[in-house]
Amino acid sequence: MSRQLGPVGAVPVSAHVEPHLSGRSGWLRAAVLGANDGILSTASLIVGVAAGGGDKVAILLAGVAGLVAGAMSMAAGEYVSVSSQADVERADIERETTELRKNPGAELAELRRIYVERGLDEPLAQQVAEKLTEVDALGAHLRDEIGLTDLSPPRPLQAALVSAATFAAGAAVPLVVGLASPGDILEWTVGGATLAALAALGGLGAHAGGAPRARAAVRVLVWGVMAMAATGIIGRLVGMSL
Repeated sequence: MSRQLGPVGAVPVSAHVEPHLSGRSGWLRAAVLGANDGILSTASLIVGVAAGGGDKVAILLAGVAGLVAGAMSMAAGEYVSVSSQADVERADIERETTELRKNPGAELAELRRIYVERGLDEPLAQQVAEKLTEVDALGAHLRDEIGLTDLSPPRPLQAALVSAATFAAGAAVPLVVGLASPGDILEWTVGGATLAALAALGGLGAHAGGAPRARAAVRVLVWGVMAMAATGIIGRLVGMSL
């Protein structure tokens, strides 16, 4: 590891920068989930109505309704879900704060046991526990006892807005393709555009998160084909019965 010397008498500064991508997990999950759901659910809805014999107006109307309803549903679901997570974490913080105030000795011993279980010997574990308690007792317990960090704190409003916006953006893909396609090949053009968009989204999300792109693209393509095939079959069966 290379090191860079600072001013005379200063502590050497490491020139090694090690980027981590876990901080993206909150917004990335909401964005990928929203866009993926928007593309696939709207495309499946369009394909199902088209397979059932609906005219172009009915097909596009169903797609627009799916976009609006889906975006609102995603926003509400993400907001409630992430708010619940925030409530749980807030309750844990309050509980730990109370315990530190009432039983500081027991909490110190608990922190020492955690470090012993992680491989430190008793004297060093005691020293580390005492030092961390002196610097930030609550932070040490939240991080090492409960597993809470400030790396990706819950942000309900951010998750809701990202999910709604990305759902709408994803849903616009099959809608625009359906609007531009002749009615007799609409199912195939929407299906092809949807699979292309899903593959691109899967690869982009994997790239942003530092994961293998090909595997992510294949994974989302498999589920996309299954979803559209299922709605297409159901649409044809319902259309025949009517």
